[in-house]
Amino acid sequence: MAGILELSATVVDEQRTDLPVHRVTQELSELRDDLALVESFGHLVALRTDDGLAVLDTSSRWSAPAVLEALRRWDRGPVRTVVYTHGHLDHVGGSGLVLAEAEAAGHPRPTVVAHRQVPTRLARYRTMPGWTAEVNRRQFGWLAERSRIGERPQGPEAMLALLDGVALPDRTYEDHLDLEVGGTPLALHHGRGETDDHTWVWLPEQRAVCCGDFVIWHFPNAGNPQKVQRYPDEWAAALRAMDALAPELLVPAHGLPVAGRERIHRVLDDIASALETLVDQTRSLMEAGRRLDEVVREVRLPEGTLAKPYLRPLYDEPEFVVRNLWRLYGGWWDGNPAHLHPPEEAALAATVARLAGGPGVLAAEARRLAGEGELRLAGELAEWAVLANPEDPLVLATRAEVAEARFAAATSLMAKGIYHDTAAEARRRLEQGQADRVGGGST
Repeated sequence: MAGILELSATVVDEQRTDLPVHRVTQELSELRDDLALVESFGHLVALRTDDGLAVLDTSSRWSAPAVLEALRRWDRGPVRTVVYTHGHLDHVGGSGLVLAEAEAAGHPRPTVVAHRQVPTRLARYRTMPGWTAEVNRRQFGWLAERSRIGERPQGPEAMLALLDGVALPDRTYEDHLDLEVGGTPLALHHGRGETDDHTWVWLPEQRAVCCGDFVIWHFPNAGNPQKVQRYPDEWAAALRAMDALAPELLVPAHGLPVAGRERIHRVLDDIASALETLVDQTRSLMEAGRRLDEVVREVRLPEGTLAKPYLRPLYDEPEFVVRNLWRLYGGWWDGNPAHLHPPEEAALAATVARLAGGPGVLAAEARRLAGEGELRLAGELAEWAVLANPEDPLVLATRAEVAEARFAAATSLMAKGIYHDTAAEARRRLEQGQADRVGGGST
């Protein structure tokens, strides 16, 4: 697709937020001689060499057929090497199709290269397929209603089926690995950021950095509340290391590639600086003995940071990153003694409801607060009301309404997914209760 680099130049230079940066076109753009990108979820990057292709990531299982078709319109050579930037399924899920294509064509099996932690990640997915599937359903569930993703199989069996098609690495490395494919060098670097198994690749002949998910054209996914530990400090360090190479092309695994040394420096520096600001402020407040509640309320980014087109909090958000930093540096206890050995939530809710005058009073106050925009307080009271009386229709309706208000107010996909699921679950219980009462009345 012509114009992809011109589009990203316009977005970065003019700081535009009204232009598409996350395009899933399944079309290929040649970024340099012998270097191409197929835009998908996630992208596939292809490097043409004298002995066939090296590809970085294989997209998801769902998009891989279209991605490979686009690749083959550009080059019919055998895939010699596959590099995983990390083990998320939108990056490795299409690997089985790549290997099957090679076998069908009579080509040698491509060598799969990844960081040594990738097999550990994939093994964890196989050990906990139900949890992994449920988190993904909750995180992306509200989007599923607006796209064809809802037609795809879900649940632990579907997760295991997806994993069965993923090729395990043939070769792993620890910190750095120099590869050569058909006489073309690739330098693999490990860096912890969104994951502990992340690889970014330096292509010296093209002066290009293929950064995987270290750049995602959203605020960094360094705080996801439903996933394992992220590493904001090391994420920033990896971005600084990329910038130090003075790249002339930056190719992420999601979003637009960026060309031009100064333009790339601006993007990398802005993202690294935002993360470093959160890290420095969080550490300082922890050193001062503040509780997590205080840290979350006091850490702030400079004005205008979140307005940048590659830092908008539409996927993750700074508050979640701060909470993840607390977990990274200080463990799970938030500093409140009452939370070290907390009471059972339902018992606490029942006590609060009794003191307030009943769950209905809590629900009414939750509605009032929600109407005034006090959504955090409203959400807490609504949860107490449901825990105190989980069958009350008014209480369930209040929980749904408050969660829907929080969904509408949230910016990040992470928050929207949880609030959407909360509202949907309350509505289901409300409808089931109504059906049970009708059924009971007819017997």
